[in-house]
Amino acid sequence: MEIRDAVALIRDAVGEDTGRWADLGAGTGTFTRALAEILGAGGTVYAVDTDADALASLRSGHAPNAARIIPVKADFTTEIELPELGDALLNGILLANALHFVRDGTAMLTRLVRRVRVGGRVVIVEYDRRAASRWVPYPIPISRWPELATAAGLSDAVVVATRPSVYDGAIYAGVAMRYF
Repeated sequence: MEIRDAVALIRDAVGEDTGRWADLGAGTGTFTRALAEILGAGGTVYAVDTDADALASLRSGHAPNAARIIPVKADFTTEIELPELGDALLNGILLANALHFVRDGTAMLTRLVRRVRVGGRVVIVEYDRRAASRWVPYPIPISRWPELATAAGLSDAVVVATRPSVYDGAIYAGVAMRYF
């Protein structure tokens, strides 16, 4: 997926709120760069991944007027420290093609929601109509997103965009809000 396609997929999910976001499971950063473009120069994106080589690619090639990207080598399924954040909460979390690697997505999302401020957003990008495989071991179909978000303490879960996937089925962007 090209960055412009990623921007189009997640723009409505991210909304107008800038500030500090984390892209968990950032990989080589297609969605990290898309998020940085949407947030603009006033934002910060913590790109979290276990692959140091993938994160190294994020140290260059930023779009003009994009948010600052801070690569963080860590496993998002464990407690992680985000530089400069301290005890502050995030404006949002993006999980693009990452949550489907976690066996218990509900428990993981519940833990992650605690890092988001009240009024903040959790955005996921996942595959719909895709069977489990080694690349998507725990699929999260569109029909399951609202239930998963509610169980994690989020509200107003919706799917804001879908696109055909070159890997079978469709890819979608979902968003939910933290209200308490």
